Amino acid sequence: MSKTIFSLTVLFCLVANTGFAQSNLLNAKTPDQIGKRTAAQDSLDNDKPLPYGYVGDRDVLFGRKIWETIDLNQRINYPLYYPIEELSADRRPLYQVLMTAIRAGKITEVYDSSYFTTKKTLKDIEASLRSTDTSDAGIEEYNSDVVSYRKGKKTISPEYIITTEIDASDVSAYDIVGFWYFDKRQGELKYRLLGIAPVVVDVFSKKDQSKEQEYNPSFWVYFPAARDVLHQAKAFNDRNSAIPIDFDHLLNARRFSGVVTKEENVYGDRSIDAYLKDNAQMQLLESERVRDKIRNFEQDMWNY
Repeated sequence: MSKTIFSLTVLFCLVANTGFAQSNLLNAKTPDQIGKRTAAQDSLDNDKPLPYGYVGDRDVLFGRKIWETIDLNQRINYPLYYPIEELSADRRPLYQVLMTAIRAGKITEVYDSSYFTTKKTLKDIEASLRSTDTSDAGIEEYNSDVVSYRKGKKTISPEYIITTEIDASDVSAYDIVGFWYFDKRQGELKYRLLGIAPVVVDVFSKKDQSKEQEYNPSFWVYFPAARDVLHQAKAFNDRNSAIPIDFDHLLNARRFSGVVTKEENVYGDRSIDAYLKDNAQMQLLESERVRDKIRNFEQDMWNY
């Protein structure tokens, strides 16, 4: 009897997950119906992200806040980067998922740093992601006598206006901040992701390709407030495209490769590259030392 129940449970999970691969793919009569869920499907879909359990302050025996960088050049991190352009409603890069939700007002907890003290508005974000300039030919036209007027003001031909905008292809990495803690009730080491920030090329350095490109975090999203949005967005599963994984699960399960860049410390949370300058090898070794220090805490709990 138990084997029958188990088999039915597994079959139900497989069928349920298959429906998320690409909505209405096998039932669509025309290509424009692919990806569009019916009202009946939406009414039956009450899937929510797995809620975090309550953790009391007294339950945390040990804790440490850690900053990491997820390099998108590594193959394991490709699901966060590709596809660069939206292929369908079910195939979007993480950057586009975040920006679309911010513009739609679904993600409101957006800040300028990983300490989440000062909020960033949509206007502030878009100002740092877009730049408008006038070419030399446009300046000549503006100063000439053939310039046109609109509502009493000089106007320049649109072909002389150069607009530079940051898109998903300009994201080189993601900075994340999380909290490692030892739960004495459960007797295990756990991790809670707190924030994520796309690291993009500076819009002004992108305009001038002759100069060295500068990369900085564009904005910080408070992760617990964005879980509902990330749960609805699916990442590509190269092992089975019928069962994609959502971004919320991917990040919470730490299915990525990250390098520790700093840990909270008495020196104002200085980063590793601040006290190990111009030595990439030593910085990687220090990153592993910080990781091992946290991991060994759990191991040492069971040594007698």
